Amino acid sequence: MSVSVPRVDPAFALHVLPHSGADRLSRLAARACAAPIAVVVALEGGEAVFIAGSGFSPQEREGLVTLCEATLESPPRMPQLPARCAPDIHFYRGLPLTREDGTLLGVLAVMDKVARSLSAEQEEDLETLAGLAAAQLDTRHIHALQAAQQTEEDAQRLATRLGITLESITEGFYTLDTQWRFNYLNREGARLLGRPSKELLGKSIWKEFPGAINTLFSDQVRAAVAGNYQVEFEALYAPLEKWFEIRAYPFPDGVAIYFRDVSERRQAREQLMLLETSISRLNDIVLIAEAVPSGRPGLRIIFVNNAFEQHTGYSPEEALGHSPRLLCGPLTQRNELERIRSAFQKGEPVQAELITYKKNGRHFWMEVDIVPVADDAGVFFTHWVAVGRDITRRKVTESEIKHLAFYDPLTQLPNRQLLMDRLEAALNHNRRHPREGALMFIDLDNFKTLNDTMGHQKGDLLLQQVARRLGACVQPPDTVARLGGDEFVVMLEDLGQDPREAVAKAEAAGARILAALTEPYSLAGYQHYSTCSIGITSFNQTLNNIGDLLKQADLAMYQAKMSGRNTVCFFNPAMQAAVTASAALQSDLRQGLREKQFLLYYQPQVGRDGRMTGVEALLRWQHSERGFVQPSEFIPAAEEAGLILPLGQWALETACRQLAAWANRPETAALSIAVNVSVRQFRHPEFVDLVMAALKETQVSPHKLKLELTESLLAEDMDITITKMAKLKKMGVTLSLDDFGMGYSSLSCLKRLPLDQLKIDKSFVEDILRDPNDAAIARTIIGLAQSLGLGVVAEGVETEAQRDFLSRHGCDCYQGYLFCKPLPIDELEAFIKTLKM
Repeated sequence: MSVSVPRVDPAFALHVLPHSGADRLSRLAARACAAPIAVVVALEGGEAVFIAGSGFSPQEREGLVTLCEATLESPPRMPQLPARCAPDIHFYRGLPLTREDGTLLGVLAVMDKVARSLSAEQEEDLETLAGLAAAQLDTRHIHALQAAQQTEEDAQRLATRLGITLESITEGFYTLDTQWRFNYLNREGARLLGRPSKELLGKSIWKEFPGAINTLFSDQVRAAVAGNYQVEFEALYAPLEKWFEIRAYPFPDGVAIYFRDVSERRQAREQLMLLETSISRLNDIVLIAEAVPSGRPGLRIIFVNNAFEQHTGYSPEEALGHSPRLLCGPLTQRNELERIRSAFQKGEPVQAELITYKKNGRHFWMEVDIVPVADDAGVFFTHWVAVGRDITRRKVTESEIKHLAFYDPLTQLPNRQLLMDRLEAALNHNRRHPREGALMFIDLDNFKTLNDTMGHQKGDLLLQQVARRLGACVQPPDTVARLGGDEFVVMLEDLGQDPREAVAKAEAAGARILAALTEPYSLAGYQHYSTCSIGITSFNQTLNNIGDLLKQADLAMYQAKMSGRNTVCFFNPAMQAAVTASAALQSDLRQGLREKQFLLYYQPQVGRDGRMTGVEALLRWQHSERGFVQPSEFIPAAEEAGLILPLGQWALETACRQLAAWANRPETAALSIAVNVSVRQFRHPEFVDLVMAALKETQVSPHKLKLELTESLLAEDMDITITKMAKLKKMGVTLSLDDFGMGYSSLSCLKRLPLDQLKIDKSFVEDILRDPNDAAIARTIIGLAQSLGLGVVAEGVETEAQRDFLSRHGCDCYQGYLFCKPLPIDELEAFIKTLKM
């Protein structure tokens, strides 16, 4: 049976809805006309301007406004559908919004993606709402007070009509808002639910009727709301012991639900169905029992079919006259038997899945449907018909599926899903019975090395042995779970009520685990040693966010990693603060890239003769709120967030454009620009191509571009590094090794690198006149560069004495505050004009 959603009176809704203005009127129009889409468009300066609307995505809005422009023409017209601007719209009804003097203010329109029409009552409601919308658009109207009064009267009339209509229908009816709270319940609905409307309005249906959670009703209604489609079904609400026929109709502000009691019809239908199947389904077990005479409680079997004997081993002669409990045994679920007994007492049909015993003592799973049969008067239930089937195979399959769903197949430990369920249960228990618990995040140290060197098979063997050792370190009800890879979690549920004592117990458990996991492992004939890092966080009744607990334990574990591995670290709020600050900085970095907040400063480099030979380009960040952010603060964050790639590429392209600009001026044509290249940027597969593209686009001579590479590039993949450097060298790009002497350089590496220049780190220059070691290192670097035919740049030169020392020992280029601090391009240009180039 098709039932339309009742019209919603605007005046009534104005009193009960929490919204106001044009946005509220558009939703009321959609509800009153049972249309999914409604918009209010105003005419401002001769153009259609969107004011409010509901039921469409942001991408569809412009097309819907264009569709409404037809109604704003003079004379107004209805658009041809479907229109190019809104190809999915197949129904449109728009009413012009005008002042009393006829001035056109805008349009109120309802639409649908299926062809349809409005009833006379819906047209009337739409006209009323159009009047309300027109009054809101013209706030300066001289009759605003009269219009408001008329609006109130119309609203009262519509509210009265809606209330009478909803109260007069013979079905139960209620509406729920988007938070699943009752906002209307008619008299019949209150009767069927057994609760007065004043107790339910504003309350969540799931809190007031918890028995409806995780039932067919909740599944169907939630799916209908999520998918925005109507549903009709029958469902049993066990707490009320009633079957209801239910129809649910989602609308933008919630869902409307009609329902009626069909328990009697349902029972009659099930009785007929089960009686018929007792004859037709001969492969199923059929058993008929009658009430014991003389009013004594109990049942006795009066009929069984051949399938009963085949499945149970009992012949009809052995079964007749006995109680159906003949089939029960030690494992038969007592709670299910009690549920069946309760259904017998109420004369209700019941379905159950029971562990049933055969004559030989073996058991199997049986799914059984039991229905009552009343006497001719329909007063007393005299017989019960049970139809059962063997579902042992299905149960085994379900058990296997459940195991796969909740257990890790490699270690047989609970997986993440089961851990989350148990952690939620532990937190709920703690709220009722306060106690302390702890969550331990365990990560194996250097597990990747084992996988890479010995293969994944040995890695799997290690994980299995780790799982067994972790299980031996705890006791029920504690949980050991594997999250994936080499990550494990141990949940210690009951550590007492004293927080300090709980921390001590958790620390002791961590020590046991460290000791257990450091014992040697035998991996298919290979002896392996491994350690782990453990992060621990505590929880009690005041901590109820599972996600936060896991993040805290994870942060503590990383702290243990940074502390040298093979150790235990407890979470503290400072860790979270650091992570939060880092996340905020990374977010600002992304915004800074989008808003072009970064700029390049340039610090001159000068030769022995004091003439400027070039500049080093230095990244700077001028944040709108943080102010001038130091590179030492944002560069590591950019590295961690992967933003160093776009930042580095921007710096490279900006420097090339500056070189191109300088090439046209005699005083700057010979200058070079040094650009710092991060390890991640250099290792990008397309780095050489990106450099080549930047040079080609700006038509810059490659030798004027100097790439300053860090020594950390030499830590690994030397052959790949040398190959890339050779390609850049072949292009003509100048290559400089930055901060030489601070990292991974060795003579064997250095002689293989196609370098042009070494750069002495400023930490050596700073104390070059006071520290003999720094002076010796500086002299050595200069001598090494000269022997290899490389140029030398000393950075951080701040005094004449430092420059003279470096010059005496052969350094040919300098950079530092002695000559000039880093400057933005306009100030650098001014500085260059003061020099004799």
